[in-house]
Amino acid sequence: MARRITLNATGPIRIDPQDKPVFVCGCGLTNNFPFYDGTHKTCKDEQEGKTYEYDKQGHRREVED
Repeated sequence: MARRITLNATGPIRIDPQDKPVFVCGCGLTNNFPFYDGTHKTCKDEQEGKTYEYDKQGHRREVED
């Protein structure tokens, strides 16, 4: 199943309060969906207003809306 999200954050989304912080993935690339695993670093240089698609190996391509 493909996941398509719109990136509105530049990193993981923190959920409080908990005994320990819980982070939810904001980019959709995590291997432990919906939880953050650091994979979002792959998309840090995405350009605002563009849509990208990633394959299972983390390769990115721009897609037209």
